[in-house]
Amino acid sequence: MKLLLADDHEMVRVALKVALGPLAAQVAFVEARTAEEALAAAAAHPDLDLVLIDVNMPGMGGEEGVRRLRAAHPELPVLACSAAEDPALVRSLLALGVSGFIPKSDPTPVIQQAVRLVLAGGTYVPPRLLQGAPAAPEAPAPLASLTPRQQDVLRLLAEGKPNKLIARDLDISEATVKVHLLAVFRALGARNRTEAVVIAQRLLAGGEKGGAD
Repeated sequence: MKLLLADDHEMVRVALKVALGPLAAQVAFVEARTAEEALAAAAAHPDLDLVLIDVNMPGMGGEEGVRRLRAAHPELPVLACSAAEDPALVRSLLALGVSGFIPKSDPTPVIQQAVRLVLAGGTYVPPRLLQGAPAAPEAPAPLASLTPRQQDVLRLLAEGKPNKLIARDLDISEATVKVHLLAVFRALGARNRTEAVVIAQRLLAGGEKGGAD
């Protein structure tokens, strides 16, 4: 496993290496102090599995750094990190296609689980940071148009689980999961998986109910 840690504070990078070292038998770390260095490192290491990037680094930091990283390496999972817990920022980052957001205040076990989830193809965002975010586009009564099985898929999608785990939990094939997800995306009016996760989490947190046979 090879991870890119982009943060201008050396102590943060050291702490992340200690936290993430146990994730695999062998974990290699590439370090960057700026978004510019992160872009160069991602280009120099095509075998990277994941990027953890602080969105508040000096220079070309913030959303612009993340945008350029995503544009240059669209298949590389990116986890954004920040000491600021701003729902509007999280929403903007998700729109750029990041695979999740980790507040630096989160404990080590939570950070480890977030990285595992993203490496498995899932999405991680603390639910507390979705409550005040701007509303995402939603179809009228989205849950009411879904079958009970599709609602099961929606619930697991909201937990950030990848297709493989959804299939295992529901004892169905991954191909069937993909079919159900297409229906879920249409019902939610979601343009991509990340947006669907955000909408699903908000709907379920709001207690909206409904179903169709």
